[in-house]
This record gives sequence, structure tokens and C-alpha cells, in this order.
Amino acid sequence: MSSLDVILLPGIVWYIMATAIQENGMKPLTNKSLNHVEDVNNLDNPEEKDNRLFDGQLQPYMDHAEVHEEPPELDIVINNVVCSFSVRCHLNLREIALNGSNVEYRRENGMITMKLRRPYTTASIWSSGKVTCTGATSEIQAKIAARRFARSLQKLGFKVRFNNYRVVNVLGTCCMPFAIKITLFSVHHKENADYEPELHPGVTYKLKELKATLKIFSTGSVTVTAPNVAAVQAAIEHIYPLVYEFRKERSPEDELALTTKKRKLASNKKKLDEFLEEEPDFSYESMISDAEDALDEDSDGSWD
Repeated sequence: MSSLDVILLPGIVWYIMATAIQENGMKPLTNKSLNHVEDVNNLDNPEEKDNRLFDGQLQPYMDHAEVHEEPPELDIVINNVVCSFSVRCHLNLREIALNGSNVEYRRENGMITMKLRRPYTTASIWSSGKVTCTGATSEIQAKIAARRFARSLQKLGFKVRFNNYRVVNVLGTCCMPFAIKITLFSVHHKENADYEPELHPGVTYKLKELKATLKIFSTGSVTVTAPNVAAVQAAIEHIYPLVYEFRKERSPEDELALTTKKRKLASNKKKLDEFLEEEPDFSYESMISDAEDALDEDSDGSWD
């Protein structure tokens, strides 16, 4: 090959390539992962570009996120229901202490405490005839216990009349699925919240409409005191969106405190169940029917 052929060879190759491109034309790219640009003049318009970019890809993720924005279900545990009633007669506390069962005479307080196993409750009895019952875990249990206490007093020979029964107070607890920044919460809701860390580790939040008082702790635990069970539930529903704005991740100390509390509650429940198994289980319906039959036969008072 001569030197002239070596010099002309690159030119010939370039000429052949140019001729092939001119005859066949440029074909569009076939890579489907790239978006085809139809209007080159609109490349500088950011609004249209943002609106059409990845519309099909983002929609499934947006729908998935909307599903998970629903608030979780919270378990509200009723720990104590306090009720009171009157028997409308004078009670001889000394006679009740001598002849009654499961009673304790507290002369310094001028009252007697009487206990039941089913439902597991305690009654404070005064000589004036007023009785306060604590320890029930529902309003139904509270009324059953009150009627059983009244029947026990009637069996001791007193002319008992079950009157003025009402639920005085309900104590409930709830654990939020997150920790709470209680300092910022108390500052933001200072009209209803009171936080004194030197006196109490939680924030005291009061709801005047529901007559409820909430104790909010940094671990996410909330304690509610209200006139009835419905007010406890309404208070939790009211406070959840407020504390949700101040949520945070639980620290290892908070996790340890919650675990210890749950273990303690489980242990206490197990001991109570073992204690109650020692006595035969009578249904609450039979308790109510027996109490009503006996009291209707022996008493001329009004029974609710």
C-alpha cells in the first residue's frame, strides 16, 4: 500500500458514513426507560415539567401513604370505678364489725371497710348509711358490687333501702404508641396544661367540658380521671391529636420503664386471678337476681 492510499483512506470512510446517514436518516432511540421529548421549546418550563415527571410512578406510593395515615387503635384500660349509694337507715358499726364477714372496723375514721371477692371491690361504710364502693373495673361491676354490699347489710338485720346510687369517678389509663415532648406540649397548651417537674413528673391537662383531668407522661402513658367511662373515652379522643404534634421516639429508659410497668401489671393480674379461683365462680346475672328477690321480699324501700 502506497502512502497516498494511507492518506485517502480516512476521507473515504468519512464519505461512506455521511452518505449512509443521509440516505437512511436518524432513527429515534428505542430505550423505553427514557422519556420522549415532543416539544423542545418547553424544556425550560419548570411547572409543566414537574407536573408530568413520574406521575405514573408516584401515584401508587401516594395511595400507599394515604392508607397508613389512619390513626392507630388505642386500648383504654379502666382501672377503677368509684360509686356511692345510701341505705337510708342508721348503721351500728360495732354490730357490723362483730357479726359481719370480711370487715375491718376503723374507729379512728368512724367507718367500716367491707370487701367482696366477686367483683373484687371494697366498700367504706359510715354510720349515717352512706356507702362508697371502689375497685370495680366497669360500671356494671360497680352496681353489682353495690347491690351485694347492700344485701350483706340487710342480712345483718338493718332495714336497708338502696337509694341515690351514682358513679362518682372513673380512672382509666392509655399508652400512646410514641413518646411525648411534655415540656413543649405544656408551653404550647399553657391555658389548660400545668407542668411542675419538681412536684410531679407528668403534665396535668384539664378538660372543663368533660370534667376530666389527664396526667400526660413523657413515656406516652396517659392517665384519665373522669365522671364516667364515656367521658374517659372522649378525653382520650380529644388529647390524641394534641400530643401527636409533639411525638418523639422512645429512649431506652422509656422503653425500660414501660416494660417494667407492663410486667408489674401482668403479675398483679395473675395474682388476682389466682386469688379469685379459690372461690366458685358465680355469674353476675345470678347475683343480681338473688339480690333483687331477697330485697324485694324483706324490704319496703325503693330499689333501682
